[in-house]
Amino acid sequence: MSIINNALSGSLAAQAAINTTSQNIANLQTKGYTRQGVLLSAVAPATGSGGPGFGVEVSKLLRYSDSYKNQQLWRANSELGLRTQSQPYFTQLERVMGDEQTSLSNGVDQFFRALNAAGVDPVSTPLRQQVLTAANAMAQSFNSIYNVTRQQQVSITQQRDAMLPQLNTLSANIAALNNRISQAASLGTNTSALVDERDRAIDSIANLVSVEVLEQPDGSRSVSLRSGQPLVVGNLAGTMAMNTSTTPASLELKFAGTTFGLDDTKVGGQLGGIGDFEKNTLQPLQQSLLDMANQLATKVNTTLAAGYKPDGLPGTATPGTALFSFNATGTGGILGLVPGIQAQDLAFSSNGAPGDSKNLQDLIAIKGQPITLASIGTVLVGDADTQLVGKLAIDSGQNQSLLETASTIRQQSEDDWAATSSVNKDEEAINLVEFQNMYQANMKVIAVANTLFDATLALF
Repeated sequence: MSIINNALSGSLAAQAAINTTSQNIANLQTKGYTRQGVLLSAVAPATGSGGPGFGVEVSKLLRYSDSYKNQQLWRANSELGLRTQSQPYFTQLERVMGDEQTSLSNGVDQFFRALNAAGVDPVSTPLRQQVLTAANAMAQSFNSIYNVTRQQQVSITQQRDAMLPQLNTLSANIAALNNRISQAASLGTNTSALVDERDRAIDSIANLVSVEVLEQPDGSRSVSLRSGQPLVVGNLAGTMAMNTSTTPASLELKFAGTTFGLDDTKVGGQLGGIGDFEKNTLQPLQQSLLDMANQLATKVNTTLAAGYKPDGLPGTATPGTALFSFNATGTGGILGLVPGIQAQDLAFSSNGAPGDSKNLQDLIAIKGQPITLASIGTVLVGDADTQLVGKLAIDSGQNQSLLETASTIRQQSEDDWAATSSVNKDEEAINLVEFQNMYQANMKVIAVANTLFDATLALF
């Protein structure tokens, strides 16, 4: 009897829907799970038949996913990774360089303040010793801040070395999942769980570098860098690494026997964030610190060499010697006092006479002289640190603002994705009740059909 067949198809369809609903409810708290559903279709009657039809069938399992929302989610994660990685470095530099006690401004001011104080009595040993003490303190300020930048350089290198294997592993996983999804789809197997796993891997890789994702007809996804170089195509994956044979080391991508050179400041994500900070903030700042220390030391040493120590009459006094030693490599500090220098070695006099302090006045005037720094151009010695800190604050503030924006956009993207793809327990509860009622109703139809069949048999 067709009534029994129709009711049986309805009960089987209801069972499939209940199974799907139970899977959704079971994964209510599973991160990245995409909810599923069933598409029910009426089975049409046979050609030439006047009957109502042959029940219902499950045409396919649905996966509630929006490609546009997925792309927005991944792009937002790339921008968030870009801004997140550099902000701790900005914050540390601001804190160190802006501190009243450890800043370069404080060290420079203390040095020139000691020179001014020595003008009261240029031959006073305590005042001269105070100049040496202030000069050493200023040198240590340079060394301390430069050491922070070197430590940040090491940290960036370590982070990059940790990110690249992670990125390569994710690329290989996506390629493997592409292969499994294509094979499963060709056999008619539900691939929703595999696609969810692949989407999570793509989201993770998007946090490391900016990517573009293209859906292929076989169900696989091609992943490429924002600049076009391929990371994953089908079941093939590329590898990224630093080429240490170049100076400085350069970022490269190898894919299917081809090597692509990359600009690590433009790859986006966390990798691009630390690359951009390293090249456009940290290295210029390091060079500016070297420039400032070198030029300040040169000016002071040149001025001292033009004067005389207070150890004789004009014509018999000893010429001045250097106060600072500069180390361009930065190993052990970039600035220090010349070993063995004593208070009486400071050449404050222009002619060696005890009361003369013209050369001391020339030293004091250095604070108002210009120097040229890599990151900010030409500035006065006394204003150099303020300018450096100011530029750092502007860059940090801009990054902080963009970080807040990126966080907001990422949250909105997650909310948009959830509106389409996440499990809603209230909706699933309603579905559970509806499909339960559907199943019970079809069972009632089967019961009625049995009653009619029994009644028919009783007539004979």
